[in-house]
Amino acid sequence: METDRWTAFRSHWGIDAFYCRPGIEGAHEKGGVEGQIGYFRRNHFVPVPEVASLAELNEMVDQWDLADEGRRLRSRTRTVGECFAQEQPLLRPLPHEVFETGRWFTPRVNRFGQITVRSNAYSVPVRFIGRQLRVLLHANDLVVYDGRTEVALHERLSGRGGSRLVLDHYLEALLRKPGAFPGSTPLEQARSAGRFTPVHDKWWAAARAAHGEAAGTRALIEVLLLARHMEHEHVVAGLAAAHRAGALTADAVALEARKVAEGDTGEAPGPARSARHPEGPTATVTFLSDWKLSHLPPDNRPLPSVAHYDQLLHRHGRTAGREKEGS
Repeated sequence: METDRWTAFRSHWGIDAFYCRPGIEGAHEKGGVEGQIGYFRRNHFVPVPEVASLAELNEMVDQWDLADEGRRLRSRTRTVGECFAQEQPLLRPLPHEVFETGRWFTPRVNRFGQITVRSNAYSVPVRFIGRQLRVLLHANDLVVYDGRTEVALHERLSGRGGSRLVLDHYLEALLRKPGAFPGSTPLEQARSAGRFTPVHDKWWAAARAAHGEAAGTRALIEVLLLARHMEHEHVVAGLAAAHRAGALTADAVALEARKVAEGDTGEAPGPARSARHPEGPTATVTFLSDWKLSHLPPDNRPLPSVAHYDQLLHRHGRTAGREKEGS
């Protein structure tokens, strides 16, 4: 039965395969491949590795795959990598155009700034509320496009009914309604992901105590907006330095973050510095107004003189004295 189906398929499409033939004829051709897959699974997936994301697991698989090139099969003199290097010139080159394996969707953004793909919700910038966007869904992630412009990238959720919300997508709306910020789901997910750190919380608490709930929260949101054009680590370091100096404005945080980015502290960001200064750089805060004044060009004009004014006063006094004598 199976052989007859293959014969009909081959005669219809004009395809003649020379490996992996179905049925008894090709039963001996896949044993080696299946055996190596079993070897890889037993050695790397037993027990099942614990990872935080699918991307982390894929990185581990890539490392295992590279390490496997140094293995020798049974009594062969060459390693797996050496055998492949010998066989590679005989293989056909890969096509120039990348074969797209993702699936396209065109969901509409709801009033919460979210799209639904395969029963899961993903956030997009709130400016797209009510718009229809294009989504390319892959096995590990999904990319959201407005026309040809990428507007969001998410790791794909594997279950159903879940949500993945990015705090940055809601900052413009929260800036207008800061009261919704403390209990928002995007903030909770940002904390869980490590993007909203204890340093953020310390600075936020001090800003609310100094400026009030609404104004202090707005100042924090303005700080979070800095991450759109600055490194996250630099912003956190700027927050720590500003908090120690009691500088509770977004301008002060921005200035300190730029100082860290430009190396003004004399030490580049990194694990070594973080170990010595867990709260950030030790430099004192320079307020934005002082920094602007210090960067003004030199003023070479002569100092102002009040000599002419003194002469007017002296002349007026003499005139008033003569009038008094005449009377």
